[in-house]
Amino acid sequence: MYIVINGGGKVGSYLARTMLESGHEVGLIEKRAEIVEKLVAELPGRALVIHGDGCDAAYQEDAGVGRAEVFASATGDDDDNLVACQLAKVAFGVPRALARVNNPKNEHIFNALGIEAISSTTIISRMIEEEATVGDIRTLIALRKGNMAIIEIELPTDRCVVCNKAVSELDLPSDCILVAIVREDDEVVTVHGDTLLQPGDQVIAFTAVAHEKALKKALTGS
Repeated sequence: MYIVINGGGKVGSYLARTMLESGHEVGLIEKRAEIVEKLVAELPGRALVIHGDGCDAAYQEDAGVGRAEVFASATGDDDDNLVACQLAKVAFGVPRALARVNNPKNEHIFNALGIEAISSTTIISRMIEEEATVGDIRTLIALRKGNMAIIEIELPTDRCVVCNKAVSELDLPSDCILVAIVREDDEVVTVHGDTLLQPGDQVIAFTAVAHEKALKKALTGS
């Protein structure tokens, strides 16, 4: 998959590095010359780094947005993220546009324009408000107008039906992918087919909202 990211700061560069490590192609647009030099030096060779403004069609064209499957704008400016995503959708027909939203009051504007808005403030507030018990589903991010979500389910510490089993052996519902596991001492484990689940794991999954309950049953037995 080819992904174009606008903004090479901490969020954008981390996202680029993660996508590259997962085997995807990445193009990155950044307008600060000193950050561009740093990105070129630090990112793997197959990353395409463009020095320019991601709100400008010429630089999006240079980055190959026309062939991208995903465009993500991760600058610290909501206005820039909105303009860049709209440009990618309208001028280049990118199938999915995602944006970092710094002010959660702006989320409804992005969503109304068909841009998937991700606000760290909203995520944190949900995590505080949703004091989930073991086995409960905690929604971290809602995507695609509420049809898909990134959720968290904590595995029980006793009578765990999936513990000590490899992820590839699990009978998971369709449209459900286990992404990561948070363990004791906040250790984060990337999930692979041979990853073994352990009692008390906090499982982060990408799922269709309609299959959340089925995923919970598959992981917790209830």
